[in-house]
Amino acid sequence: MSVNSSRFDSAIGWSTRPDAWVGRGIRVLLSALAVILFCGPLLVIFSGAFDHNPDPTQLSVFPDNPSLINFKVAGENKIWDYLANSLIIAGGALLLQLAVSVFAAYALARKKFRGQAIALLVILATMMLPEEVIAIPLSLVIGDLPLVHVSLKGTLLGVILPLGAWGFSIFVMTEFMKEIPAELEEAAKVDGAGELRLFAQIILPLCKPALGVIAVFGFNMIWEQYLLPLIVAADPSDYTLTVALLALRSDDMVGTGIVLAGALLALVPSLIVYLSLQKSFLRGITTGAIKG
Repeated sequence: MSVNSSRFDSAIGWSTRPDAWVGRGIRVLLSALAVILFCGPLLVIFSGAFDHNPDPTQLSVFPDNPSLINFKVAGENKIWDYLANSLIIAGGALLLQLAVSVFAAYALARKKFRGQAIALLVILATMMLPEEVIAIPLSLVIGDLPLVHVSLKGTLLGVILPLGAWGFSIFVMTEFMKEIPAELEEAAKVDGAGELRLFAQIILPLCKPALGVIAVFGFNMIWEQYLLPLIVAADPSDYTLTVALLALRSDDMVGTGIVLAGALLALVPSLIVYLSLQKSFLRGITTGAIKG
């Protein structure tokens, strides 16, 4: 009885066939190319940040003259203040965005009301508008908040509030909550669970994978904001790290190493958030792929 050798192929594509070394070599080459493309810029940032005199015209993976002087000079340029502004904005806006997303999704996914489809359509339509289109109206609203007539110019709250709701997060949570069986709600109501208890103890715990997804994407969206902090800022001290990096880059008196040190500081929070929520993020992505 002959056995097909392809049945012994592993999940990563290794084969016992004599000519398998060709495919194996191609896979190794493509994997190495992918690692260089994705990890190369990160290594360059790391090397330049710790190099005393990095050469911007030369690619360097390891620092030639290791030093912390770039971070010291960056601190003298108030880089730590800009980082603090970014962290406060990211933390506050993300918490607000998560709260708005779960409550809005609960209403759209688990409740029935007139105009429900229109409400979801309007939320999705906000994702189609570029930031440049709403920049002027947003600036007017922040300068004179409707009803209360308060200006949020020069405040961190002026950046946090517009980022407190994101159509993508609401849409992801809505679609995830729709997949939760209605029988769970009915059983909880039979046991005497109220609306708040039903939401907090039944629906929300089942949405942890989706929360991981929107937390990672939401943090990156908030962290990378450039136009909104620039609109709200009334003084350079109000800048976030993203805005400050471009200002430092355009300053001829600031070296490349200082800019790379700031770029490394801007990279660390995103990595921490992703690594902290990696399991929930991957579980949410996998669950969405299986349901789709």
